[in-house]
Amino acid sequence: MQHIVNTDQARAWNGYEGTHWARNHDRWNAVNEHFDAPLLAAAAIQEGDRVLDIGCGAGQTTRLAARRAGSGRATGVDLSAPMLERARACALHEGVGNVTFEQGDAQVHTFEPDSFDAAISRFGVMFFADPVAAFATVGRALRPGGRLAFVCTADPGRNEWLQALGALRGILPVGDFGTPDGPGMFSLADPDRIREVLSTAGYGRIGAARLEVRGSWGRDADEAASFLLDSGPGRHLTGQVDAPTAAHARRVLRDRLRAHEEHGAVRLRSAALLVTAVRPG
Repeated sequence: MQHIVNTDQARAWNGYEGTHWARNHDRWNAVNEHFDAPLLAAAAIQEGDRVLDIGCGAGQTTRLAARRAGSGRATGVDLSAPMLERARACALHEGVGNVTFEQGDAQVHTFEPDSFDAAISRFGVMFFADPVAAFATVGRALRPGGRLAFVCTADPGRNEWLQALGALRGILPVGDFGTPDGPGMFSLADPDRIREVLSTAGYGRIGAARLEVRGSWGRDADEAASFLLDSGPGRHLTGQVDAPTAAHARRVLRDRLRAHEEHGAVRLRSAALLVTAVRPG
């Protein structure tokens, strides 16, 4: 693995958070899979393209990009060793041979200049310690005219899973959502902030479109509540209270999620920005 500067995120994604995502990669894909088609369409991946997937996690979008690229290739980069191990296993199981995975910090990773036609990310770019430096590094890896497309979290008030967690205020120490204070889920939630970061990093033709989908968080309210509270943010909250209080919070969340049960799944709306940009030619 190359040099890491984003040490806090590296610690998190190589600890419980990364292990949880790797173990539950199918569940997280069910939550986010409806972003895949718009993301890949925005990246305009074509036969023979070389694609970089930033913060690729367990590699779902990397493998999808590799299939679109055909005779081309896709490279996934992530901080998390547990998720990359899962990504490699999934690629082998699915028979996707034109894909590789590298562990590294995209902010300082040594990419060969001009070596990619497109760069993509599904919720993997909000955690940079220095986003301008990170996107500049990615930009140098793109050929002139190369395309950038990514999905990032937007508007906490439109994310139903956050609204459900917000109902636990008074039981768990739930704070305010959506404060862009350093690396985190909402660091790029403001389109003006995105345009500032990407233009400073050297990109042109920057666009940001709002996108909302409904993903599956579990087969029923009980399963979805457990999944939410066992994930990183939920586990952080329940870890600050005693066991009876945590159990009470789980019951309250389960009851809140019953309204979202339909056809054998709990479906919750997620709001995002679909961002596009081009490295000037």
